[in-house]
Order: sequence, then structure tokens, then C-alpha cells
Amino acid sequence: MILVLAGTQDGRQLAACLAAGGYQVMVSVISDYGRSLAELPGIGVHTGQLTLAGMEEFIATRRIKAIVDASHPYAANVSANAMSACETGGIDYIRYERSEVSVPEYRQLHLVKDAAEAAKIAAGLGKNIFLTTGSRTLKIFKTEPLLADCRLIARVLPQPEVITECIELGFKPGDIVAIQGPFSHALNAALFREYGTEVVITKNSGTIGGADTKISAAMELGLKLVVIGRPAIEYKNLCRTSDEVMTRLLAGTAAK
Repeated sequence: MILVLAGTQDGRQLAACLAAGGYQVMVSVISDYGRSLAELPGIGVHTGQLTLAGMEEFIATRRIKAIVDASHPYAANVSANAMSACETGGIDYIRYERSEVSVPEYRQLHLVKDAAEAAKIAAGLGKNIFLTTGSRTLKIFKTEPLLADCRLIARVLPQPEVITECIELGFKPGDIVAIQGPFSHALNAALFREYGTEVVITKNSGTIGGADTKISAAMELGLKLVVIGRPAIEYKNLCRTSDEVMTRLLAGTAAK
């Protein structure tokens, strides 16, 4: 059995590819929404966050032969837990990660290491700040004292729990853009204009994560752009394509 940590679209596609290749596959997702997307023929689904202890138990009880970590590029804790659990369980760990978008030279571009730095940098760039970083970093921006006088617009998934979190953090309904991607260049530009955006904050989550169209739209409008870099993690067995993952599995001990 192969456990695929698949919190992303390309992760789910990879799981389907492995199942089609004859592997027994179990997909791990966080939410019921993720489960609804991952329920594909021949693939089992585990819903809920796996802690390190939970992952170790899961490996032992489900007889997992390998973990393919296709979690989001910024889910550093998930990857760290997976690598540790694989080492403890004596099984293969394979990291599948989408490529970054090549960020063009741009005078208004600011590259930062994390959301906390992004919040501080953005405070000196403008008053209307459009957040496209997902819901998990919203608290960092909302609690940054330097942003107290700024208008923060949060673009998030249209899920009840996410909307509730936004409201509890103090976002006004008019500052919550609840919409499901992917977003085209034109739609990004239209939203940035509509909200009077001065600063766009995003992550380099790759083309499939829409980083390219967010960056290009911000550049077209001449907006300040803050891009959060990916966590510096030394992955074992890093793969960029499904073919590379299959090759790693065949070379390892993961049986079909």
C-alpha cells in the first residue's frame, strides 16, 4: 500500500496515476472537501490531519510500504513528519513537488522568506493589501501591528469553516473574496482593480497553484508585489514528475 499525502490537485492526479499503474493507493487529505475531490475509483481516502505519532501508527496498522509526499509546497510540517515517520518505520519516502514559477525582474517585486516578513514589508508599501496566500497565514497578517491601519483583503476558498475563521480574525464581509480557483490573468487583474489593490502578497506555489497569473496581473497593473519563498527543506528523493515517482518506487521496496 502506498500512502499519498495529496492536499493538492497535482497530488490527486499523481495518486490516480499510481493506481492506474497497479499500486494499491491510500490518499490522505485534511478536509471533507478534499475527500470529495480525492474519491476516485480504486483509491482509499483518509480524512483528517496526521500528526507524527498518527502517521507512524498509520504506517504500522495499514502496512504502508512507502509514502509519496505530494503535500503543498509550503506544508513544511507535513513533510517533516512524513520524513521522520518513514525513517522510524523503515519505509521509503518520496517527495513529489511542482516546480516554482520563474519570477521576472520587476522593480516593485519584494522576495521574502515567510509570511511574517511579508507582513512587515507590505506595511511600508501601501494601505490596500490583497492576500492570496491561503487561509492558514491570515492570522499572521491580521495580528501584525504594522498592518493595523491597512485594509486587508483575503481571497480564500468558499468553505464555511474558512469564512468563519476570516470573520473571527476580524475580516469584514466586504474584505473576504470567497472563490474557487484557478484564476486567469484577466480575473486576477479585475479583482485587484475592483478592490483598489496597492500591494499583492502571494506564494510561489507554481503554475498549477496560479502563481504565474497572480504575478503577471500584479505586474501589468504596476502593483507592489510580495512573493513568499518556499521553505528551505532538504527533501529525500525529490521528484518533479509522476514518471520520476514511478521510477523511484520501482527502484525501492514498495511492492504493488
